[in-house]
Amino acid sequence: MARLAFDWLHSYERKWLSSDVIAGLTASAVVIPKSLAYATVAGLPVEAGLYTALVPAAIYAVLGSSRPLSVSTTTTLAILTGAALQPMAATGDQAALLAAAATLALLVGVILMLAGALRLGFVANFISEPVLVGFKAGIGIVIVLDQIPKLIGTHIEKASFFHNLAATVASIPHASWLTAALGGITILILLSSEHFWPRAPAPLVAVALGVGALWLFGLEKLGVSTVGQVPTGLPSVSLPNWHLIEALWPAATGIALMSFTESIAAGRAFSRLGESLPQPNRELLATGLANLGGAWFGAMPAGGGTSQTAVNRLAGARSQLAGLITAGIALATLLLLAPLIGLLPNASLAAIVIVYSVGLIDPKEFRAIARVRNTEFLWALVALIGVMVIGTLQGIVVAIIVSLLALAYQVSDPPVHALGRKPGSNIFRPRSAAHREDEFFVGVLIVRPEGRIFFANAERVRQKIEALVDEAWPKVVILDLSRVFDLEYTALKVLTEAEQRQRELGVNVWLVGLNPSVWKMVKRSPLGEALGTARTAFNVEQALDRAGIHLTRKP
Repeated sequence: MARLAFDWLHSYERKWLSSDVIAGLTASAVVIPKSLAYATVAGLPVEAGLYTALVPAAIYAVLGSSRPLSVSTTTTLAILTGAALQPMAATGDQAALLAAAATLALLVGVILMLAGALRLGFVANFISEPVLVGFKAGIGIVIVLDQIPKLIGTHIEKASFFHNLAATVASIPHASWLTAALGGITILILLSSEHFWPRAPAPLVAVALGVGALWLFGLEKLGVSTVGQVPTGLPSVSLPNWHLIEALWPAATGIALMSFTESIAAGRAFSRLGESLPQPNRELLATGLANLGGAWFGAMPAGGGTSQTAVNRLAGARSQLAGLITAGIALATLLLLAPLIGLLPNASLAAIVIVYSVGLIDPKEFRAIARVRNTEFLWALVALIGVMVIGTLQGIVVAIIVSLLALAYQVSDPPVHALGRKPGSNIFRPRSAAHREDEFFVGVLIVRPEGRIFFANAERVRQKIEALVDEAWPKVVILDLSRVFDLEYTALKVLTEAEQRQRELGVNVWLVGLNPSVWKMVKRSPLGEALGTARTAFNVEQALDRAGIHLTRKP
């Protein structure tokens, strides 16, 4: 990794400096308040959020391949971290909780680095977009529900989603209306700023107003709770608890997957024309080292965030230097502003979390999926409900299983078309009501399967072909494999048995349109031996010609 450190400096242009500085300062106004808020979501002290905005952000800026990516923590990572650390948090032992958090971040870093070394960057593609949409929406709903008691100044005993929902509703009559008013005003400020002044650092404004209101009106004496004391100075070294590795590694695997998925998605989304896209395996190594380094200094599991990356890019970020500037502001905050952060009302932090978590719930995405395909809309709903009903960490497993089942469903039933000829041409196309004029030939059936044929779908392809044969009663079946890019051994065996059965029934099978790799496999198989070169052809026309059907075309 040493040769990758600061490699972006080789192509750095001096004219970018002012843009990077402005972008880094602007992004810090969003990153730092959100990091404080997300630390509370994870059940950790707020300084853990500052440490995450400092150490992992600086390490990624040195090693990462994405120019605009802003790394700290995110809504998803915070809620997953909180779920993983909940058993430790329940004991009330703060030192044990911090050691568990360090162990979790360390494991996330090791898993990401190991995946990078094994070049497993493609794994992020195993969660389909509809499932990811549902998963994030579920996360958003869970976080909003989790933050409402803090917003209104109540406390509930947490358990399942529906228990928490009922307990939250029951706690409303006991709310601190002063706390609720402060939280509501903060939400109003954030939403108004986003609508009327989208470039303004709304979270920073909300934090400043919350601290100012508490100091000016003495709200703490009136029952408004605050963040409390925040340590001043550099983070101290945090030692992992090695005994927790066995208990935490499953959660760390899920967090690592989501960290990488969010990071690569944000990096790709905000790459500009002319910039190289993030390199998946390098991103695994860079985010892995960022988490590994952060673990020793009290940081939470980290990754790239979409909203903060958007702010970074829109503010003019041209390189990873902007990320270093943001990390520098986090350091200055730790050294100079920590006492002020301690005066921040918890309601203001909850309001920030709620506003940015609601952004994860996007009905437009669900409607767009439903317009394209109802089954994929169903997968999104399954992922959403899975997160809410069985938990966030288990929700990742549900999301992956649903994605893999979706993939299996799609590849298990590939299309198989009976082809007709467009009159007066050499174009053969699937039979349809829209092309009733297409020509079909007595005694000849032209069939074209599409996609990869392998063990999961070979039997289904055979059934579809034999159904077409039984319907047409042909003497010759021309099997057009021009749209089949690969044939696996099981598929070859199934096709061999099908050809033998048709031959016994007096039907000749021809193979046409084989690409070189498929032809290489076929000729080495019993199917190739049975057909020989006599019953293979370059295209459908050649096979028809050899079958005694000579086509005429319009001049």
